[in-house]
Amino acid sequence: MNTITPPPSGRAAADDAIISRTLPLRAADGALSELIVAAPLWPRAGLLWLPAMGVAARHYLPLAAALAQQGVAVAVHEWRGLGSSDRRAGRRSDWGYRELLAIDIPASRTAAAAAYPGVPWLLGGHSLGAQLAALAAARDPAPIAGLVAVAGGVPDWRTFPPAWRLALRGLYFSAPLLARLFGHYPGRRLRFAGNEARGVIADWAASGARGRYVARGLDVDLQVALAALRLPVLGLRLADDRMVPAASLAGLLACMPRAVRESQVLAPAEFAAARIGHFGWMSAPGPVAARIVAWLDRIGSG
Repeated sequence: MNTITPPPSGRAAADDAIISRTLPLRAADGALSELIVAAPLWPRAGLLWLPAMGVAARHYLPLAAALAQQGVAVAVHEWRGLGSSDRRAGRRSDWGYRELLAIDIPASRTAAAAAYPGVPWLLGGHSLGAQLAALAAARDPAPIAGLVAVAGGVPDWRTFPPAWRLALRGLYFSAPLLARLFGHYPGRRLRFAGNEARGVIADWAASGARGRYVARGLDVDLQVALAALRLPVLGLRLADDRMVPAASLAGLLACMPRAVRESQVLAPAEFAAARIGHFGWMSAPGPVAARIVAWLDRIGSG
């Protein structure tokens, strides 16, 4: 297993200048995007970060800066169909978890590792990004030093409070139908997620309805692969996040029984706020960054 190492002797990572840049990416099928990177001169570790569903990479610049100031290089992946991606979901442009896991995320992993050779890289993400980080690690576990899940958990409707269960089952049935009707899922119009590809919504809804991860066309049983992972895993949940109840995060961690798992809860008071919820931490990510760095210290010394 890779270990987290400090910067070279005499170089304090916190004092290093922060370098911000974008790396052009071309996926194996020709899709173009950019990888946003923020890093100190001497990173102790790297974190490839996967955004939440419908959220462009640029919205995680505060998190990237906060971690870079503490010695961690952060590369923020761009989802196909958002931000710098040259693709947009539509009737003639479709993709699912297979493309995300087998084409796009590997391209970002390769570019991040090439930008900082010799640095141990972790995978992490927010919400759906946390789930896909785990699935990407399961599909191709080496070389990954660990996993970080922030406000992420299984979409299984059974892990939600009773008042949510019927609504979620209805959503998992109706969302793929709407996506087929419109040619894409009209998330912006419905104020849930972004304008998502039919395949992504179909895989997401099937995973939530069945209670096990589904990726059509992928020649890997993702549940079996998750169960085989032997990595350190940090799960961070916001105490007032109704979109990821405690049982949902616990369900995600339970998918990886061989991993060294750690679960923590952050209260709104840590952010000097009355409420944080699922997205509020993104603009003030200091407490999240501090928890991640403290965890890196622990797994690095083990």
